[in-house]
Amino acid sequence: MLSFEQKLAIADSFPELRRKDVSLGRVNYHYEASARDKKTVVYHLHPNGNGYVYAEGAEGYETDDKGFVNIRGFSENDLRTVIGLSIRLLGDAGEARTSGGPAREELWRNAEGQRLELKYDEEDAMWYVFCGLNLDGVYETYDEAADYLKEEGFARS
Repeated sequence: MLSFEQKLAIADSFPELRRKDVSLGRVNYHYEASARDKKTVVYHLHPNGNGYVYAEGAEGYETDDKGFVNIRGFSENDLRTVIGLSIRLLGDAGEARTSGGPAREELWRNAEGQRLELKYDEEDAMWYVFCGLNLDGVYETYDEAADYLKEEGFARS
């Protein structure tokens, strides 16, 4: 499990987030450019290691009734992935799907629990596979990207 300081350092590495210290030593991080009324990405990050990240509607995350996923046991890669996903969810007003097509963002996992994120970029009209913040591959179609992920032992989660 990552320490409180490690989780703070990861959240601090996102320049688009603004840190807000709250009660009992907890820390929130806000995304001021949010397209929604909601701006909180990281919620109540506590010195004991507990905390939450907004991920409402994102595939592969079990969220509470407020749309937050508990990040207590997340690895560095998992935490970076979910924070990046949260920023994108809030940045596009949470429109996670194109009309009638596949999700614009999907989480894929393999048997070892590793996660890759498949994301469609409308500006480039390309599908990108990310491992955390690192680009793993670029594909012209969803089917090409999905085939690659399946060949590598990943399944949509």
